[in-house]
Amino acid sequence: MASKNVDVVVVGNVGIDTNVFFQSGEIDFSVEANFTENIDVLGQAGGYASRGYARRGASTAFIGCVGADFSGDYIKKVFTLEGINTDGFFIDPQGTSRSINFMYRSGKRKNFYDGKSHMKLSPPVDVAAKIFAGARLAHFNIPNWARNLLPVARQAGVTIACDIQDVVEFEDPYRTDFVKMADILFFSAANHPDPAPLMHYYLQKNPSLVIISGMGERGCALGTGNRVQYFPPVNIDLPVVDTNGAGDALAVGFLTSHVLEGCSLEESVQRGQISARYKCAQRATSDCMITRDLMDHYQRG
Repeated sequence: MASKNVDVVVVGNVGIDTNVFFQSGEIDFSVEANFTENIDVLGQAGGYASRGYARRGASTAFIGCVGADFSGDYIKKVFTLEGINTDGFFIDPQGTSRSINFMYRSGKRKNFYDGKSHMKLSPPVDVAAKIFAGARLAHFNIPNWARNLLPVARQAGVTIACDIQDVVEFEDPYRTDFVKMADILFFSAANHPDPAPLMHYYLQKNPSLVIISGMGERGCALGTGNRVQYFPPVNIDLPVVDTNGAGDALAVGFLTSHVLEGCSLEESVQRGQISARYKCAQRATSDCMITRDLMDHYQRG
């Protein structure tokens, strides 16, 4: 099937998250039963990013796998209703991926991820090439199969952004392909008190990179050339209730602003932070990613 040209192609995993909210604030391991509120959400990086671009008005396609099951059918139905191109869906024989997120009252989480067979799947390269053709941006997450589509996106001439998520070690062979092929790189500083050393390390590997590191309540960092700039957190008068999807919202806000709308790096960082902060105020949903009108409203202050 020939795909219509789109602004952005999201490459990654999508699935169903079960968010477990503790009524007592913590797990009591001394007893068998804990009382919680358990909410299922269409989520994971591919879900939040795809729906985020669509909410911003960008024409969006998704390449990723789901199972031949109820959850997979539901995800495809939601994407279709929201105008997200689904030509790039392929089947994981082990089923649709799942996450369990233990949610604390601060909005922070502990994630338990079941990516099914993403380590050994092969994506439909010919279909992907048609989807990338004419696109302006490819937003990659890091399921193992996605690395096979990096050269396909490069050949199509799109801007490649890779979100390598919560990096632990500098030398990480799993992430190397994504770092080398990216034009724009995102990572979470959750495991790094100061993201600057990791940014300088990546810039040595790929000097042309633009790097954005989300630092949560500490703000955000931008790395280019030999320079790292720090940005304080944005001030939005909304409670932090759920940090799921915040990193994806940061990336969508930055990339929509910089790549699709031509904003400066600094303004795009600010708009990415607004997008992430707004997502943190939305409890257990990917339905309410920020719109352009809301983005403009919060940027005006």
